[in-house]
Amino acid sequence: MNNGLPESSPDLDNLCVNTIRTLTMDAVQKANSGHPGAPMGLAPAAYALWTRILKHNPANPIWHDRDRFVLSCGHASMLLYSLLYLSGYELSLDDIKNFRQWGSKTPGHPEFGCTPGVETTTGPLGQGFANAVGMALAERHLATHFNRPGCKIVEHFTYVLCGDGDMMEGIASEAASFAGHVGLSRLICIYDDNHVSIEGNTDITFTEDVALRFKAYNWHVQEIDDGNDLDAILSAIEAAKAEIEKPSFIKLRTHIAFGSPNKQDSSSSHGAPLGKEEVRLTKRNLGWPEDADFLVPESVLKIFRQSAVKGAAAETRWRKKFEAYRSQYPDLAEKWTHAVNNSLKEGWDSQLPDFLPTEGSIATRAASGKLLNAIAEKIPALVGGSADLAPSNNTLLKFSYDFQKNMYDGRNIRFGVREHAMGGILSGMALHKGLRPYGGTFLVFADYMRPSIRLAALMKLPVIYIFTHDSIAVGEDGPTHQPVEHLACLRAIPNLTVIRPADATETAMAWRLCMQMVDRPVAMILSRQNLPIIDRTRYAAAEGLSKGAYILSDSPSKPDIILMASGSEVHLVLAAQEILAQKRMFARVVSMPSWELFEQNSQEYKDNILPPGITARIAVETGIALGWERYVGNKGDIIAMCNFGASAPGETVMEKFGFTADNVVQKAMNLL
Repeated sequence: MNNGLPESSPDLDNLCVNTIRTLTMDAVQKANSGHPGAPMGLAPAAYALWTRILKHNPANPIWHDRDRFVLSCGHASMLLYSLLYLSGYELSLDDIKNFRQWGSKTPGHPEFGCTPGVETTTGPLGQGFANAVGMALAERHLATHFNRPGCKIVEHFTYVLCGDGDMMEGIASEAASFAGHVGLSRLICIYDDNHVSIEGNTDITFTEDVALRFKAYNWHVQEIDDGNDLDAILSAIEAAKAEIEKPSFIKLRTHIAFGSPNKQDSSSSHGAPLGKEEVRLTKRNLGWPEDADFLVPESVLKIFRQSAVKGAAAETRWRKKFEAYRSQYPDLAEKWTHAVNNSLKEGWDSQLPDFLPTEGSIATRAASGKLLNAIAEKIPALVGGSADLAPSNNTLLKFSYDFQKNMYDGRNIRFGVREHAMGGILSGMALHKGLRPYGGTFLVFADYMRPSIRLAALMKLPVIYIFTHDSIAVGEDGPTHQPVEHLACLRAIPNLTVIRPADATETAMAWRLCMQMVDRPVAMILSRQNLPIIDRTRYAAAEGLSKGAYILSDSPSKPDIILMASGSEVHLVLAAQEILAQKRMFARVVSMPSWELFEQNSQEYKDNILPPGITARIAVETGIALGWERYVGNKGDIIAMCNFGASAPGETVMEKFGFTADNVVQKAMNLL
């Protein structure tokens, strides 16, 4: 016996469950901040899954064929931290005691890269669910591509734990619809149906039949009335694992803050500590020593840490299997290694198309499509699609077929009109490892996926976003489809590299660059309208794009003025430079496709491109001016949008809003 607690069966299951509950209560109470209720209600399901079913190795949290576990309701983070500590991951009891403190491994919501064993950053509800769909998608694609009869090197499940908030967020509905359509049968969702949100009982806002909704999404659905019934939980999970046609949804009726005499089933336990007295009363109610803080019985550790033994054995078996696979299928094994390490095989860019001025004009979206196909031929891990806009985004891999149910090795993913889910799914694909995901839509719809982009940047995931129809030059579709503030919004996201190439040659350089960026997402901003291919025998080489900004065309002597622009507007300032030269006013033209890349340079390089002594400067971009002030200075000018666009032919819209070479010249003359 330990502090009056049982050390032997049949009470050990209950002891393990209550250890999770009391660790949660104590950590939240000590931090005086957090969400104790959901972990207390979910403790039985989490215990059953982690000790009886989940394939994982605490000694190696990134073993490739582990099961993935996603806590989508990230506010319940103490549930995950308790599981990780008890199972033997690199997380100590002191880390639990430092919950939500500066520099700890136990932040308020799970953060990928901060805590060993955390598969994704969750907190914004619904995101984890979409990430899990992406992980399950990656598993199906890799399994179909790499597995061979008698030698399956990809054979795992993705589990996601969700709450009412996840079910309310639209991203979860989008992702669930997609997952049901393609039949991701190794995806298993456990829904914490506790009937409580921050504002009170969910019946004030959320009365739909969630189980029926998921049946309509073509999921395999089970319902459990008692969240403490371990046998029912285990049986449901095993039935879900046996389902081979559909993803599985387990609706689990739980009680938030289970065991708390005064706060069970109350919204007051959702986002605040129970309080010292209520913690004491709850421990008494659970048969726990009232004054024992952070108590972990040895018998509980012994049970949980069997995971380390079982996990190490499972990984050893997998490694032996992979060595046999390598011997039998050496080419596939090499492809696997490159894929999971995000490495580029030598010669990956050897067949990229050249773009010559004699070929005429080409939209950067069209150039991107040619480049994407050439790169994907060499890099099998490059997989993605579009939010129902593939013909417009030029994101279709012409040599492959669609990723569909029972056609999981297809590399064209039809995300449908589901931008937000697409963003979350792309992140899940990247988190899984083995795929380099890309996704496309119109730039104006980046708003729909901004939360997903933000989290990808937070996690430093190598996701490629292809945003086309990049300006008011979209034309007749009007202001609803003409992005104005979107470049500024994307540039505001830390660790997201935004690249807006001026022509096909810069687009080629952008693709070369983004394929080598494995520590951040990249957003490529591409034109709908055709743009002239810049003559690189006359102007600077497109390799300058790698610096973020470069001198595309300089003046014969010290410049009187600097003209800078990104994307299609670079052509305007080149034309303006020629007109100014005829007036004996000499301009330097700077192509500035990426602020983020430019800021990574030394101050010496930046001063060479934009000499401090030249204060006459004009920036030109078909978006809002926000941010350009840092480059034009107090004495410069900006030709930008100060309103939404208008419905008219693209050339007309550009002219009416002042995006002409003549207007650039007039502004320059005013400055000079």
